[in-house]
Amino acid sequence: MNTRRNLLVGMGAAALGVAAWYGAGEEPQRARSGAADGGYFPNTPLYTHEGQAVRFYDELIRGKVVAINMMYTSCTGICPTATANLRLVQQLLGERVGRDVFMYSISLQPELDTPQILKEYVERHHIEPGWWFLTGAPADIERLRFSLGFYSPDPLVDGNKANHSGILRIGNDAYQRWTMAPALAEPEQILATINHVDRAVVLTA
Repeated sequence: MNTRRNLLVGMGAAALGVAAWYGAGEEPQRARSGAADGGYFPNTPLYTHEGQAVRFYDELIRGKVVAINMMYTSCTGICPTATANLRLVQQLLGERVGRDVFMYSISLQPELDTPQILKEYVERHHIEPGWWFLTGAPADIERLRFSLGFYSPDPLVDGNKANHSGILRIGNDAYQRWTMAPALAEPEQILATINHVDRAVVLTA
């Protein structure tokens, strides 16, 4: 399994064009992840669709198995289909969601996607507990997006939200196991990828 740094540089470069990872001291807001490679996750302040204030690394990532994508509620392209597909993944995970595996969707349009708007989206798409939709200050979301590698090196492409990546970032922070999958991949394939990073799951040949 790739280290976080190798994943973000290697797979991010292939799937997203480039994947940025900031070193120590570049942003005081970052929280140390405990990675052997000295990597950092942003500790961005966010709000859930329930209106709860959270910190990205401390409360959402630290020591957890997670699956993260980016979307926005007014998107008429990939977002509705990706959400429906990930809903199937949520169903396959069952009671593990919110207990062993945590699903996060971060709004690319935080200036419009308030917690209330996100809550309405969650209800409309029949999202079950354990999957949080997140928003925050636009500048904070941008820093988070870039640090996760969800951007294109082409400014014209990157500036058009309709072109945003349909990538799902999957990882286990406790063991530094990180990978990614297309959000539109078969739900069973996404589940297998999540299971691959989750050491609590016994994999058989």
